[in-house]
Amino acid sequence: MTERAPHRNQWLVLAGFLGVVAVVAVVGALAATSAKEVYARLDQPSWAPPASLFGPVWTVLYVTIAVAGWLYWRTDGETRGFAAYGIGLLFNLLWTPLFFEGGAAGLALADIVLLDVVVVVTIVLFGRRSKAAAALLVPYLAWILYATALNTAVLVLN
Repeated sequence: MTERAPHRNQWLVLAGFLGVVAVVAVVGALAATSAKEVYARLDQPSWAPPASLFGPVWTVLYVTIAVAGWLYWRTDGETRGFAAYGIGLLFNLLWTPLFFEGGAAGLALADIVLLDVVVVVTIVLFGRRSKAAAALLVPYLAWILYATALNTAVLVLN
């Protein structure tokens, strides 16, 4: 393991992780300006959540994603873990514009399946150095697996 530069303030790094994840959240929100209308127009399975649930759930998940990255960083996490983490953020960022603004539920499904795989890989890699970082990503994985099922159902029903 390599030593981090001693001048790095861990709280500033946490703020950096929160900032990067916030950018993903904001870009997703900007790309979903018509999400409520699109969501309401779609035929959905009976187990689909109300649109009002998505904002609060994602807010909590984005905070846990950022804290997980920070906890992993504090272990001098290796590059593969950060690469998986970053790729996961990219797939997360792409899903909303694909599904809501692009009207491409099929491409969105491919994206979220890749996200599922990348989050599993990230959990495994993070878990080698920080059980807490890995554990913080488990609710995120559960939610995106649920979202994958919902995306699939919407694609079939529409």
